[in-house]
Amino acid sequence: MRRLVWLCAVALPLVTQAADEKKFTGDAKQAPGVNWGGQLVRATGAGAPDLKETNPAKARLGAERAALVDAMRNLLAQVQGIQIDGTKKMSDAMADDKVKARVEGLLRGYRVAGKRYYADGGVEVDIEAPLALLTEVVDPDPTPQQLIAAAPAKVEGKDPKAADPKAADPKAADPKAADPKAAAVAKAPEGDHATGLVIDARGLKVTPALAPRLLDAAGKPVYSVDSLSADARKSSGVASYVQSLEEAKKSMKAGDKPLVLKASKANGVDLALAEADVKKLIESDASYLSQGKVVIVLN
Repeated sequence: MRRLVWLCAVALPLVTQAADEKKFTGDAKQAPGVNWGGQLVRATGAGAPDLKETNPAKARLGAERAALVDAMRNLLAQVQGIQIDGTKKMSDAMADDKVKARVEGLLRGYRVAGKRYYADGGVEVDIEAPLALLTEVVDPDPTPQQLIAAAPAKVEGKDPKAADPKAADPKAADPKAADPKAAAVAKAPEGDHATGLVIDARGLKVTPALAPRLLDAAGKPVYSVDSLSADARKSSGVASYVQSLEEAKKSMKAGDKPLVLKASKANGVDLALAEADVKKLIESDASYLSQGKVVIVLN
């Protein structure tokens, strides 16, 4: 009995001390890492107070500065582990000193997402940066390429329709045009155009990445980082990843009327679409692809 009382007397202060050390004021803790749904990368840094500083306010300020330095270092580590495409990670790209310096410069535009102040004077800081900042590093060419539904090429400055009598006559080019009912089925009514694209990849082994591609049955890209406009490269990125179809449909990224297609197979970061779904994508007035309005649903 005496031994039990002695153990309790020793252990209770230790438990109380540990509980006190976890107490803090400020924002709730956030998990560090990549948030593919929110298209953010987040890191946490910790800073200890300068015990030689007699002014508590200055000591805490110093701890906060140290926490930001630590958070920035951890943010860089998080970024290095991000998959770019099927062959390389950010760490591979950042082996080039110029690329590394550029990434560091972009990440210094981080946002402080939370702060926590501890009783011992220590400080924790959460910082985050949008993944879209890295898109220009992944693919520096800002010129968007139309990978699907390319317009007919002009020959010697002439209208391509003039060389093709079927192109000049819509009814000759498309027999459905002669039948109003068939035309109504072939094309959605005005105002019902898709606002974005949702790819259902549930059940497939997919690796989230900065630059995934959508491929047709022959392996030809129909959507990639090259599809993005210069503005989308900075603000949107190629695609976001969510865990349910409901979450994807509610996502602002794909809009309120997204086109939903089922991926037929996955190859690392890339997803393939069946021929019929590629046709649906082409017929959906897919201008939203240049804006990066694509959401991929994982398991």
